[in-house]
Amino acid sequence: MTGNARRPPAGPVTDGVVVVDKPAGWTSHDAVARCRKIFAQKRVGHAGTLDPDATGVLVVGLGRATRLLRYITDLPKSYEGEIVLGVATSTLDAAGDETGRWDMGPVTLDEVRAAAAGFVGDIDQVPPMVSAVKIGGQRLHALARAGVEVDRPPRRVTVHRFDVDAPGSGEAGVYRAVVECSSGTYIRSLAADVGTALGGGAHLRALRRTAIGPFSLADAVPLDEVGPAAVLPPSAAVRHYPAVRVGPDVAAAVATGKVLADADLGIGGDGPWAVLDDAGGLLAVYERHSDGRVKPAVVLNAAGS
Repeated sequence: MTGNARRPPAGPVTDGVVVVDKPAGWTSHDAVARCRKIFAQKRVGHAGTLDPDATGVLVVGLGRATRLLRYITDLPKSYEGEIVLGVATSTLDAAGDETGRWDMGPVTLDEVRAAAAGFVGDIDQVPPMVSAVKIGGQRLHALARAGVEVDRPPRRVTVHRFDVDAPGSGEAGVYRAVVECSSGTYIRSLAADVGTALGGGAHLRALRRTAIGPFSLADAVPLDEVGPAAVLPPSAAVRHYPAVRVGPDVAAAVATGKVLADADLGIGGDGPWAVLDDAGGLLAVYERHSDGRVKPAVVLNAAGS
């Protein structure tokens, strides 16, 4: 083959969403890389990082649906995990080195529940050093690996639910936790804070994300079973928004990215809205532009594309 020879045409691109049940030991980046290989395409992304030791719901976008991930990333999230009292670690979870030990045997379940209740609502949370948050343009986990600890400004998050119960195994000092919270909440930090509030220390183990917005474990497929059959249409990425179907004339205007009147789409309210064609395929996501008018935020099937 000469240097001027044409490259073979690229294969078909898959557009859609896959809800992956991420296994322990894989980073979210690893899971995305695996999906790139499975679908033989580069345009793949995810909505919401999971720690390597954590398992559960990871929403992966494929092809043009990657442009819709921003509508998923900030959705509320649900988790299950175990709080281990009496041992603190460098990462606030079981993957870290032990940094402190306390005798917390006398602590009761009611006391743990009361401590957890103190973190329900709007709270200011300091991100862990081992996290993907950027400070001064650098990831905190990279600084932590270099042995550097920096001040981290607290961030306002919301914990909607923080229930604690004894584990089914009856293991002393270990408590099962169920958390529903805003995006950006660190469950590891909540576990460590409960330990501190009880006069000692604690860390988190066996974290499992059970839902991101409307995407739950019921939708999820194990990573080693991901394939074409697991792909949901792009419209699934915005299924939590009001949807409207339009005819060919309005669909043509949507494809060119036109600002439209509410009446053109037959909508009202604040949006966003998923705009679908007659067959139910996602054309675009529209957002409020001005009183009585809306504009496209994402156009999936743009004219000429």
